[in-house]
Amino acid sequence: MDVIHKGIIIPVAGTALCADVDVPDAAGGVVLFVHGSGSSRHSPRNRQVAVELRKAGLATVLADLLTPEEARIDAITAEFRFDVSLLAERVIALTDWLMDEETTGGLGVGYFGASTGAAAALIGAAARPDAVEAVVSRGGRPDLAGDHLPLVRQPTLLIVGGRDEVVMDLNHRARQQLAGETRLEIVAGATHLFEEPGALEQVTRLARDWFTHHLRGPVNPPV
Repeated sequence: MDVIHKGIIIPVAGTALCADVDVPDAAGGVVLFVHGSGSSRHSPRNRQVAVELRKAGLATVLADLLTPEEARIDAITAEFRFDVSLLAERVIALTDWLMDEETTGGLGVGYFGASTGAAAALIGAAARPDAVEAVVSRGGRPDLAGDHLPLVRQPTLLIVGGRDEVVMDLNHRARQQLAGETRLEIVAGATHLFEEPGALEQVTRLARDWFTHHLRGPVNPPV
């Protein structure tokens, strides 16, 4: 399977964000990774998931949600990683870019959100109901999406480690507010970062199956 890879800078929301865009032949959808808590497009966990999604025929976009300067400040103060409104604004802008981009336009969009990025992903899903078709949260904080939760009608999979008890409780509560199809999967024995043997592989299988089931392939306009 051939994959088109582009490392690019995307002008969005009044700034420019670095991104890695990988599009397999005849992609069956595109998944935008929404990082949180000081992470970036270089996250080894998200990159591992992205590789398996591409093997399943899905395009992937790993984008930095912070500029290099913002990331340097955040590493010291942590002020941007919890700015869910800012992160969501950029997720929405990236989604609009995907819809206009030649290689991804017409593909159903999925969001793979982690930590605080899961809240930004859910806000983005509420804001772009026609483009976004599915959401997966890994160890996420969906509760931080607040009043946007009842507006999310897309199928949403919440994945939490069985030993991540506080986050598990927050996910249980957030799930009750989501308007669409939802599922909560507990990975037994896993902590917040799913570092235990086999834990991330289980996350990857769950995400792959969710996206391949819910995302559509390219929509060809009538000739």
